[in-house]
Amino acid sequence: MYPFVYQSLPLRVVFGEGASARLADEADLLTVRRALVLTTAGHERLGREMAERLGGRFAGLFAGAVMHTPVGVTEEAVRRAADAKADGVVAVGGGSTIGLGKAISLRTGLPQIAIPTTYAGSEMTPILGQTRDGVKTTQSASKILPKTVIYDVDLTLSLPVSIAAVSGMNAMAHSVEALYAKDRNPIISLMATEAIRALAGALPDIARAPDDRDARSRALYGAWLSGVCLGSVGMALHHKLCHVLGGTFNLPHAETHAIVLPHAMAYNSTAVPDVDRHLAEILGVSESSAGLYAFSRQLGIPAGLREIGMAESGIDRAADLAMADPYWNPRPLKRGAIQDLIARAWAGEPPAAEGQPRQR
Repeated sequence: MYPFVYQSLPLRVVFGEGASARLADEADLLTVRRALVLTTAGHERLGREMAERLGGRFAGLFAGAVMHTPVGVTEEAVRRAADAKADGVVAVGGGSTIGLGKAISLRTGLPQIAIPTTYAGSEMTPILGQTRDGVKTTQSASKILPKTVIYDVDLTLSLPVSIAAVSGMNAMAHSVEALYAKDRNPIISLMATEAIRALAGALPDIARAPDDRDARSRALYGAWLSGVCLGSVGMALHHKLCHVLGGTFNLPHAETHAIVLPHAMAYNSTAVPDVDRHLAEILGVSESSAGLYAFSRQLGIPAGLREIGMAESGIDRAADLAMADPYWNPRPLKRGAIQDLIARAWAGEPPAAEGQPRQR
């Protein structure tokens, strides 16, 4: 057994169908008397529903959350919280909204209740990614972590299959990288394995029957476990690439993760053969990166970065940024190989080991 350190995350999780009905009680446990509710513009109606559940604890609604947590949006939201005399925030939505809640908590110390409606997993982490002038940076601090996370399966039933698929693959990426993290430990490896298995089984079921409550519940369960993995151990090449691509080219977060994951696994597979074999076994395939690529194709996820708005001219810049201030990775980073990885991901080609010629 390899040596390890394990530390659990200090937050409360409430999981189940209709769990958001407990929002007022959860606010009371945190002594939150005036909560600012956060959403995106598209989720404003859901924000109003949470306001009704808060009752007299509702202080206002900010429906301006956007992708990649731009600093300017956060500053506007902080002003809104101050004007409303808020003593807490309730973030309901996907990663964009959860990220905004974290950014507010970092700057103000206000406690956050997170109610995720996708499978992003960031609600379980003390990590914040935010953008300024097109550059995305990350930081970690204890006050970034939400105090309470409410997983309400009912709120995911309306999540379109296409979004459920990419969001679920995004969650799976957290668990895949946790399996070969520098600071991995047996507990997180167990969670990662369980999460990948749950998501691999649930996402095709959701694609076949979008109203399948059991499948939605299993997917949300897998997302929760993946979020724990993301918040408990360090990430590697995959997450570095996705932060670069998303922050620099304003690409949609979940789609970027879903597209890059098979390619990042292919790059690292030779350095972590035990993880490669274990992941292939979980997926029921002979080779993990090919299996991940086939799984994404089965779910109808876009094959390449060009399909989600990245120009081919950005490949060189992305490679340069990926090499700058790199994350720890089990395999040393080589610029030529990284550029080739990004080029394959851009074109939508199957992942391949180093040295295998690209399709033309």
